[in-house]
Amino acid sequence: MTFIAHFDLERTYMDSQPLLEVTPEELAKTLLNRRVLLKEQLPTVIRTLEAEEENVAPRVAKIVEKHRIANEKVSFLKQQRDKSQIDARELLPKIKEIREKLIESGGMVNLDPEWKKEKLLEEIDEIEVKIQTSALDHKDEKKLIEQRKKLLDKNEKWLKSRRDSNPEMAEYITSRRLISELFRNADKAHKEMLDAVKKAQPLHEKKVILNDELREIRRQMDRAKELLSQSDKSIEHWERRIKQGFGELGQGYPDLLANKRRVQSGGNSTFARKNKKIEARTKKTDANNSEEEE
Repeated sequence: MTFIAHFDLERTYMDSQPLLEVTPEELAKTLLNRRVLLKEQLPTVIRTLEAEEENVAPRVAKIVEKHRIANEKVSFLKQQRDKSQIDARELLPKIKEIREKLIESGGMVNLDPEWKKEKLLEEIDEIEVKIQTSALDHKDEKKLIEQRKKLLDKNEKWLKSRRDSNPEMAEYITSRRLISELFRNADKAHKEMLDAVKKAQPLHEKKVILNDELREIRRQMDRAKELLSQSDKSIEHWERRIKQGFGELGQGYPDLLANKRRVQSGGNSTFARKNKKIEARTKKTDANNSEEEE
């Protein structure tokens, strides 16, 4: 990528005597030559930047679209995950209620005595609460999801062995199957979402880089066009100065030698005057601070 050199002269500080030895004519001719050279070079610079803009702009548009699609996929998977988790959590109290009613009505008397001690639902519920409320890193979250998967597998085996032996438990078994499916769907969507986020990250980084590059190209192009639009006026200004002098020439042409004459007569330069103002403000601030401390 081609960048325009900064055309502002670097500010340097030197003794006043060497500055006074440079004639106004020499300075004016240097500035005039600089403006003429810029006018000759700027059209080429602008065309180069326009070509670069035409090259980079479509790449920016393409990566922006890819990043948008990637983000939409992440958002969709997140919604899927959240919905499955919400539906599963809302189903937990219903399953517990059905279970208690079956126990009270004796509908489970033909099941293993150990059934009443089964804590699958409670354990699943506890894991879900941890996932939703704890600040977990990916590693800890993955462990909890794996733990929940094992409980859901255990739940499926329990359902398979119980459904045929007790028809009254159909609703209860169906609900437990549903909650297992919901949690599995949530886990699947969560995993796919993390994969989508991982794939979207490089797109985001590339988008930022290309956007910055395009912004810089356009900034330099605007600056080059501005300088080109000012070229004729600047050339005219310094040509008139060389012909008519450096004093007061009317509106837009102030006396350029006023500061030089002041220094020649023993006065301070503009730089020295600014330093004195800064020192005076600093002393005043220090004095005010001292009074406040007292």
